Amino acid sequence: MKLGFIKSNFPYEKRVALLPEHVKDFPNEIIVESGFGDYLNILDQEYIDKGCKILTRSQVFAECDAILLLKLIQECDYRYLRNNQLLIGWTHPTSSGAKFYQNVAIDKCLTIVDLDNILPTLFYKKKNKLIDFIPKNFIQKNSFLAGYSSVMHAIISHGKIPNSNTKVAILSSGNVAQGAFIAISKFTDNVILYYRKTMDEFYLSLNEFDIIINGIQVDKIGLHILTIHDQLKLKKGCLIIDAVADAGIAIEGTINTTIGNPIYESKDIYYYEVNNSPSIYFRDSSYEISKSFSQYVYSIDIKRFLELRDK
Repeated sequence: MKLGFIKSNFPYEKRVALLPEHVKDFPNEIIVESGFGDYLNILDQEYIDKGCKILTRSQVFAECDAILLLKLIQECDYRYLRNNQLLIGWTHPTSSGAKFYQNVAIDKCLTIVDLDNILPTLFYKKKNKLIDFIPKNFIQKNSFLAGYSSVMHAIISHGKIPNSNTKVAILSSGNVAQGAFIAISKFTDNVILYYRKTMDEFYLSLNEFDIIINGIQVDKIGLHILTIHDQLKLKKGCLIIDAVADAGIAIEGTINTTIGNPIYESKDIYYYEVNNSPSIYFRDSSYEISKSFSQYVYSIDIKRFLELRDK
């Protein structure tokens, strides 16, 4: 079967999901959009030398059984989608991609392979199934980068360098939180890490923090980590960095921001909600994505996803 790679046109997205050095004996025919590697100065010929076929964007959509598009497909590409195609990447049908999934994917009978680091999941029509043949934490280094890049970018964008008097809370101890901890520790050691079991202690101290970094991914809509009521208790000028970046889910009421306009203010609280922050370090992130996806995703025959869908 044919797996097509499309250059992302998501705002400020510069990561390249497949590098020529990682192209091996994949079970699917690999077709790459012309100019796919431009952000890393990778020539089309480098993919051709590895046995890939180069086509235009519309041709890739028209010819391929499955499309690898790293971030959420944009409206300008809806016209290219064919009924019953597979979309592989970070579509997030239950959060940032919910509108696309409900209004487009279900109608076109698209199979969505959402490559969540912890719970890779297949969505088809109104059903979903965990993909048990992709291991949990398969792209942990990119998750680490999400925490690291979110903190570094938020600090620069906020315009204030943390110091020893800056009190910081990090929520979670997972990959995202670890990256956030490494980043914020370059500025201050006044950092407290809270886990799901110790969140009660965090809520008792809400008004003490200058920076709150969220690394907890919420499993169910409505179970907010910080409700609007909680946010009313925060210190004036507090900076909330949602490194998980599920806008409105973990942090109630928040909206997505972009790399070009990363922070907004509401009621004297500042919010960072960039959902592709690793693209700031697009060279590092591209390598980690390409390496891990090549091992755990591109090495899978597309038919296996169809078999899981039809069980």
